[in-house]
Amino acid sequence: MEQRHLGRTGLRVSRLGLGTLTWGRDTDEHDAAEQLKAFWDAGGTLVDTADVYGGGEAEYLLGQLMENLVPRRDLIVSTKAGSVPDPDRRTDGSRGHLLAALDASLARLGTDYVDLWQLHAFDPHTPLEESLHALDIAVRSGRARYVGVSDFCGWQLAKAGTWQLSGDRTRLAGTQMEYSLLQRGVEREVLPAALDLGIGLLPSSPLGRGVLTGKYRHGTPADSRGGSEALAPFVEPYLDEAASRIVDAVATAADGLAATPLQVALAWVRDRPGVTAPIIGARNAQQLAAALSVESLSLPDEIFRALDDVSAPVHHYPDHDWSTL
Repeated sequence: MEQRHLGRTGLRVSRLGLGTLTWGRDTDEHDAAEQLKAFWDAGGTLVDTADVYGGGEAEYLLGQLMENLVPRRDLIVSTKAGSVPDPDRRTDGSRGHLLAALDASLARLGTDYVDLWQLHAFDPHTPLEESLHALDIAVRSGRARYVGVSDFCGWQLAKAGTWQLSGDRTRLAGTQMEYSLLQRGVEREVLPAALDLGIGLLPSSPLGRGVLTGKYRHGTPADSRGGSEALAPFVEPYLDEAASRIVDAVATAADGLAATPLQVALAWVRDRPGVTAPIIGARNAQQLAAALSVESLSLPDEIFRALDDVSAPVHHYPDHDWSTL
């Protein structure tokens, strides 16, 4: 698998990442092992997790597999801290919480460092410089090699990235955000800020929460996320008429290329400017194999532009130069 630099750093990662959101919850140890082995065999290196995935079980499973299945040295391990299971406070970016969470992550992972450590979300109740100081401490102590953020909006990313470039601080290597043909909101401010600051984008939900695979074109499969009581609200926003037009265009492009809608949608986001590696969250090894098959596909320019046009978000002032409006 092709390797890419994450942002303006020396860290090289595979251009597809393996997500572990469902590990320890919907994906058991056997399925997780099959996924990781298939990903590693395909040349994949970037494995993304977080301290809250499966209540810590995702990190623990990954740690067990690095001990018994795939060598730790062959993987780029990324984890996150800052999200908390508290209905009154969804995020905790305090330095004390973040560093304690990192130590707990390392214990579950069975390693003394992570390759990439990210703030999971912006905490409006903690000074941003305090949260970012935790990133600097993690790097200086050797517990993290590189750092980044997740789910920061445009001004938050710009502020954090600029702060880290001033003084003796660690630059942000990456930012993780939802990005797909069905969700192009990051193009307004997040992506321009990332490009300007040399921060690589790691798209989550690159298949539009599964909708871009085409599985919902003629109904909701019972075994899909949309058919799950718990996850149906997660999928529902992408089942409207506007999304259907985009999914139909992806299916038409796939027919013309003798490819699958999954391959077309994933190739589109993988090769967007500023993108380093979409994160694939598969429930089983079969789904992962279908995603990994995109490695051999590059979209022709005319298909790329057609999908661009059909999914183009509406940008108004102040997202565009006033002189163009």
